[in-house]
Amino acid sequence: MAQIINGQVLAEKIKDEVAKEIYDLKGERPSLAIILIGDREDSVLYVNLKEKEAKKVGIDTHIYKCPENISEREIYDTIEFLNKDDSVDAVLIQLPLPEGFDTDGIIRAIDPVKDVDRFHPENVKKLFASCNNKEVVPPLIAVILEILQSIDYDMRGKNICAIINSEIFGRSVKKVLECMGGRVQIAKSSDINLVEKTAKADLLISAVGKAKLVSSDIIKKDAVIIDIGITRDGDKVCGDVDFEDVKNKASFITPVPGGVGPMTIAMLFKNTLDLYKKKHK
Repeated sequence: MAQIINGQVLAEKIKDEVAKEIYDLKGERPSLAIILIGDREDSVLYVNLKEKEAKKVGIDTHIYKCPENISEREIYDTIEFLNKDDSVDAVLIQLPLPEGFDTDGIIRAIDPVKDVDRFHPENVKKLFASCNNKEVVPPLIAVILEILQSIDYDMRGKNICAIINSEIFGRSVKKVLECMGGRVQIAKSSDINLVEKTAKADLLISAVGKAKLVSSDIIKKDAVIIDIGITRDGDKVCGDVDFEDVKNKASFITPVPGGVGPMTIAMLFKNTLDLYKKKHK
């Protein structure tokens, strides 16, 4: 029976540390601006949750809610305004964007110094330049590292498979985990040899948003499973992993909900604080 990795507990620990550091600033408060385009239900939910949790740790949030029919020019103007606003330490574009928007172009418009998600090409370039650029690790990758640290997992020499459809995210995960000593393969959910890759993995990460993609018959016995994907099945939220099927074969597993999700928000706050400290050092 797999041990369940409680992301909620880990997230609270991170947020407590962030809150203490902000309290010690004696009145100074980091500032996070979030741009939300459209009214996609899950995006609205995530932004509201980020705003609510940010208040608890002492981060000021500024939410820019934009209609889906807003022009890209207006989005770029908003980003330029935030780039120039010295009171804003971090800028986040809530993804995914509605169809028709140039996601890469919009991310490139953010000042890389304020890019809290660390997706700007300059930050990605820094990430690939060295194994010691912890300041440019995206929150989601930082979550993976935090989870593995919580179970004292040594990646050196381990076979790692990450099912990721996003090329840039996949390359970033591969770089960071290889820096930690892992032998990493990135697979897409559509790969014809997917099972061949997952069956050898000591550590399996899935982040594609496809319910029950990972079942017990495609994983290695005692594998560590990190489920990043999230989908809705009616009123139920589920991940990429068939949890009930896999839990008796894996050694550790993150649940959905209650695994990666809460930690991603906590790491977002940690990055916001880090950007504030870097600006004011």
